Amino acid sequence: MSRIIIVDDEINIIKTLTSILEDEGHTVVSVLSGKEFRDLLKIEEFDLALIDVWLKDCDGLELISEIKKRNSEISVIMISGHASIDIAVKSTRMGAFDFLEKPLSMERVITSVNNALEQLRLKRENIKLKQISKIEDEMIGISDKIIEIKAILETAARTDARVLLTGKSGTGKELMAKAIYQRSKRSGKPFIKINCAAIPEELIESELFGHEKGSFTGAVSRRIGKFEAANNGTLFLDEICNMSLSAQAKVLRVLQEQEFERVGGNDTIKVDVRVIAATNIDIKAAIEEGKFREDLYYRLNVIPVYVPPLAERYEDIELLMNYFLNKFCDEHGIGRKSISSEGIELLKSYSWPGNIRELKNLAERLVVMVFQESISVSDIKKYLESYDYDDFIAQNLSPLKKAKELFEKNYIIAALKENSKNVSTTAKQLGIERTNLHRKISNYNIDMDKI
Repeated sequence: MSRIIIVDDEINIIKTLTSILEDEGHTVVSVLSGKEFRDLLKIEEFDLALIDVWLKDCDGLELISEIKKRNSEISVIMISGHASIDIAVKSTRMGAFDFLEKPLSMERVITSVNNALEQLRLKRENIKLKQISKIEDEMIGISDKIIEIKAILETAARTDARVLLTGKSGTGKELMAKAIYQRSKRSGKPFIKINCAAIPEELIESELFGHEKGSFTGAVSRRIGKFEAANNGTLFLDEICNMSLSAQAKVLRVLQEQEFERVGGNDTIKVDVRVIAATNIDIKAAIEEGKFREDLYYRLNVIPVYVPPLAERYEDIELLMNYFLNKFCDEHGIGRKSISSEGIELLKSYSWPGNIRELKNLAERLVVMVFQESISVSDIKKYLESYDYDDFIAQNLSPLKKAKELFEKNYIIAALKENSKNVSTTAKQLGIERTNLHRKISNYNIDMDKI
């Protein structure tokens, strides 16, 4: 079913077209003037407009320009009882799909309407596929965890159920929220994001629900809030645990009743908004500490998605790094670069406290700062500023494991010295594969030049 508007000052034409198009299963709205059409265009959405060239208050061709100025996707069919080739050509050049002469052939009208709507459907589908493709490019991974997340996102996208994304900073929670939105039936509607951690507590309610003029110092005019701006679309509440308890109570009401009042206002505003929330804080601990409402948690946590840190999906590191290297090489107009196998092993051994965001920053740094085509282990160590293996094991391993790691590192160094740094001979002596020894040399940050 499509929404069609008829703009014509002849009542009989409107009645005839309305009857035929409604029989075809469409929703039809009609107006008698250009002014009425302009007013409706501000508040309603349509798929197709049938517009008479000669209206009492304006030239119908002007309305094509109005539509294009608003970047509307509305398909336009012009109709006229005083047709000329020049007008038909002009309307087509301005963006009209077709030009029909009065008296109208109802068969021709139905054919033209169906063709216009099919073209619009294909256009929207193509845009959606491109958007999804772009998201999928960045949702890279072959690990079991990322494959499981993709399946959950596909399921979530087919519904309007609320989603709660949890995981450390930099793991890609916003990317996941956008992936759900792009795949959903709301993909053509607004996607509004608000970072609750970045807004002062005293302003969060105004940001979410808007305010009326004079409602507080500095409120010099009425302001629309994020919930209102996201009407019929999706609202992404990032860092939800940083929201004040007062704001949490109001968000809970919106989720329950789909209505609210602006700060300082009395009018009740109804909305239809899908909410996706995210946090890098342990939300259950926040509930126990009285910092987050348990009832709001259960409202938000309809579909829970845990986004794992990069250290838990090491199988994806090589794919992600190569993707970002190619991306930044293209952006900076630099020839393609690659990382040695030893370099990849070093990346896999790193803890990635900054997760994907840190890996992405490193990739761009390597593209810009390393001039040769092949990126080596030493290049990575140089530009991965926080990499220090000894410090890493000191912070992340138990005392017994630290001792084992340090013993193995020193044992390998001694064996390499004994075999004049010959890796193949040393590996054979140690009873391990040569590639495994290379990996350990890289993991332990052993400098071959200093042996």
